[in-house]
Amino acid sequence: MPYSINITAQNMKFPNTTVWITGASSGIGEALAHAFAHAGAQLILSARRSNELERVKADCMRSSGAPAERFLILPLDLADAASLPNKTQEALRWRGSVDIMIHNGGVSQRSLAKETTIDVDRRIMEVDFFGTVALTKALLPSMIQQRRGHLVVISSLVGKFGTPMRSGYSAAKHALHGFFDALRAETHKDGIAVTIICPGFIKTQVSVNAVTGDGSAQGIMDNAQANGMSAEECAKRILKAVSTKKLEVYIGGRETIGIYLKRFVPTLFARILRNAKVT
Repeated sequence: MPYSINITAQNMKFPNTTVWITGASSGIGEALAHAFAHAGAQLILSARRSNELERVKADCMRSSGAPAERFLILPLDLADAASLPNKTQEALRWRGSVDIMIHNGGVSQRSLAKETTIDVDRRIMEVDFFGTVALTKALLPSMIQQRRGHLVVISSLVGKFGTPMRSGYSAAKHALHGFFDALRAETHKDGIAVTIICPGFIKTQVSVNAVTGDGSAQGIMDNAQANGMSAEECAKRILKAVSTKKLEVYIGGRETIGIYLKRFVPTLFARILRNAKVT
């Protein structure tokens, strides 16, 4: 996939900054890898598929001119929480610290709650919530010790309101908001920043890879996803939010209006949501 990332603003440069991105093998994570590479960062790229991470690294080097030594390929599985402390130690040994942690890895869902097995709900929660929390807890002591660090959580608009076909996914994203809002308050005195990013419809493979009620992949692209914002544009907006240490950011098109409808006219929003086309 060709990338055209133009990062020119001085406050969006990240020289001598170590950035760790999970879910870096595709979609928003891959676009963020390109954006941060262009901005001068040193990148730790993580996902389950090492061959795809190598591809992303090669593409980033080609598009940004960054040398190979600015990249570390660190495959991991967020569902295997027990392995994450060791993975964190590998990351820390590379450059001595992680300055920005981008929690992007996860799995989405496309199924009715009544047709979704509890095992699928548990899997979504294990990857999207517990894996992210376990990785944060493994990394947090080093950030507290150095008295600086930035945790960036790629949530979703459905982390702010639930929609049909995403009950388990929405629950996991809501849980992330609760955890990281609390963590932000707890670690402010330690110099730790927390930014929560809530994308709407972004044109990636997330709906193709989304699990259905029995755990199998949906295998098709949602119309809303296909017509959504590009991953490259989403990445640019995320970099801007990170550079200014925003607390919470909503990224997308008209669907972001749902945040304000839910807040100010919840009864109307509930009525709209019942009939909304969400796939």
